[in-house]
Amino acid sequence: MSGPDRQFWQNRFETQQTGWDRGAPSPQLLQWLDDGTFAAAAAAPGARPRVVVPGCGSGHEVVALAAAGVDVTGLDYTEAAVARSRAALADAGLVEAGRVELADVLAWQPPAPLDAVYEQTCLCALHPDHWTAYGDALHGWLRPGGRLLLLAMQSPKEGGADGFVEGPPYHVHVHAARALFPASRWDWPKPPYPRVPHPAGMHELAIVLTRR
Repeated sequence: MSGPDRQFWQNRFETQQTGWDRGAPSPQLLQWLDDGTFAAAAAAPGARPRVVVPGCGSGHEVVALAAAGVDVTGLDYTEAAVARSRAALADAGLVEAGRVELADVLAWQPPAPLDAVYEQTCLCALHPDHWTAYGDALHGWLRPGGRLLLLAMQSPKEGGADGFVEGPPYHVHVHAARALFPASRWDWPKPPYPRVPHPAGMHELAIVLTRR
């Protein structure tokens, strides 16, 4: 497998080397909750939207979504991350409100089509060799009209100018994102896209795509 393997991420969580972790939900997730973006993703008015958070890590976003009444499932393929996310749900008294599964996102399938995917840290953690398979998976998870709530990590590396693939996090250039999520499959909003600052000195572009 190209890029970091399961043990790499397990070691990062076990040794607390999680510099990408804000220690709280992303402000953009909270904005999407406040402005009704998650609620609007539901298949029917007033229904609980069915949302998955791939690469959920420490579970901050899973907890926030569960607390807001979203039918949320977090996915991660490292046991340390799953344990941390489940503990976060338990600490918040939300064990019955959200779920966390140990799963490889390139193989996982939802039991029924989803209303939305919250994609924040999984894409930029996957080596680009796997992006096409991941993009196909996300398209397959969602129902027609479902939404991909994408935070595209902007983390260009110096070696990129010479063709080196460096990460994680891997830089999610908007041109690469448009190739990965083509207009034949997804409705794209017009730019500019909101910038979400990251404590590590990078930023993300917040983009809401709708599955055709």
